[in-house]
Amino acid sequence: MTRIATGGFLHETNTFAPTKADYDAFMHGSGRPTIADAANVLTTMRNINAGQAGFIDIAEAKGWEVVPTIACYASPSAHVTEDAFERIVGVMVDRIKAAGKLDGVYLDLHGAMVSEHYDDGEGEILARVRKVIGPSVPLVASLDLHANVTPQMMDNADALIAYRKYPHTDMADTGRAAAEHMALLLDGQCFAKAFRQLPFLIPISWQCTNDQPAKGIYETLATYQSDAVPTLSFAPGFPAADFVHCGPSVFAYGKTQADADAAADAIAALVTGHENDFAGQIYSPDDGVRKAMELAKNAAKPIVIADTQDNPGAGGDSDTTGMLRALVRNRAQRAAIGMIYDPGAALAAHAAGTGATVTLSLGGKSGIPGDAPFEESFLVEQLSDGRFVAPGPFYGGRKMEMGPSAALRIGDISVVVVSHKAQLADQEMFRFVGIEPTEQAILVNKSSVHFRADFEPIAEQLLICAAPGAMPADPATLPWTRLRPGIRLKPNGPAFAL
Repeated sequence: MTRIATGGFLHETNTFAPTKADYDAFMHGSGRPTIADAANVLTTMRNINAGQAGFIDIAEAKGWEVVPTIACYASPSAHVTEDAFERIVGVMVDRIKAAGKLDGVYLDLHGAMVSEHYDDGEGEILARVRKVIGPSVPLVASLDLHANVTPQMMDNADALIAYRKYPHTDMADTGRAAAEHMALLLDGQCFAKAFRQLPFLIPISWQCTNDQPAKGIYETLATYQSDAVPTLSFAPGFPAADFVHCGPSVFAYGKTQADADAAADAIAALVTGHENDFAGQIYSPDDGVRKAMELAKNAAKPIVIADTQDNPGAGGDSDTTGMLRALVRNRAQRAAIGMIYDPGAALAAHAAGTGATVTLSLGGKSGIPGDAPFEESFLVEQLSDGRFVAPGPFYGGRKMEMGPSAALRIGDISVVVVSHKAQLADQEMFRFVGIEPTEQAILVNKSSVHFRADFEPIAEQLLICAAPGAMPADPATLPWTRLRPGIRLKPNGPAFAL
């Protein structure tokens, strides 16, 4: 029987963020399954939107024996600690080493991990696995669309395959695609590689594949995939990792070098030809709230605002108060904001009880410039233990564990407060504390794009606001020190110089 080892270790690193990812962060999962070990992987990674889940589906359908090692994820943040990296990679590599004869290895990775001791986290992981399995055993990895792909990653993997949708509703599909490519390698097919790094950083708010230009780029990319080029990816990158290989890239695998080069060059030219189009309107907090209030007067559905710079899916701590202050300052009606991460406030609400009024110093504890705790009195509307299922297309039925949580009210504004961080990308993240999102005039989501998968169908209009946070909507405003010289810090922006 064909034996394939699998492993998953995912982290998107914002090197400018306030909080690092230690081992406990991976133990919790922050909206993903908690860390799964050995055989637990095969029960945990099923029927959810995750790369390993998709790979395992296809592997078992093909009759392969799956040899699981580990599966873990932590919410995007600053660097992965050296301790967490070495403990997790140690388990993965040791179990691959102990597995005996293997016909292949599949890894579910992010592609934008930076640890305290390695700039290129995935490159190091792939190099260690390659050292164990040798040069002839196929090694395939799925990557996030936001991967900052590096030469070391390309050198050590036989194939890298990135998501094509943002919101990432195709994570499991990408695992399935990795399994199909693994099958080609197991049949003895060999593929040439082509890798192109692109000359400008792309803000994450404009990487959304529901909109142009990304939508059209991925539609064209699909037409280039064929028997001659079975795998072709465009990764717009994660523009908040201060190291030399941060940025967008294209990577292709072809039956000949000419096949791979032609496909990679075509998509690279297509992306750079759309440089002017990777931009859009971003509102200040007050302007965005006032715009939403005006639109809501004649809207049948909610106006949804992305609090993009405090997105915990991009390194924010989900606790800044700029958008909440703007809602209160402008006396917004039928408004809700979520989720504010503040375990102390959540416990205080639980201690006070439903119906009580509590005075809190809410959020604002990350030390973000321009932000501070919001000191006010709130009505405790509803309490929750934080356990619920998020059935929408991004989380895909995951069991959420947000810890002690509460819905607080100030004026006509409801606030979701939680004890664990996760990006607000599912309507149930309001409903679990009694807030019906479809009945609100204004919803403020601490997310950049993933929320769109579940909220676009109920939204009248979407707005993007830039309140203080760890993930600037404009990457040119970050204090870069280590990028490759010449890369533009945003579309048509200034070039980085050492």
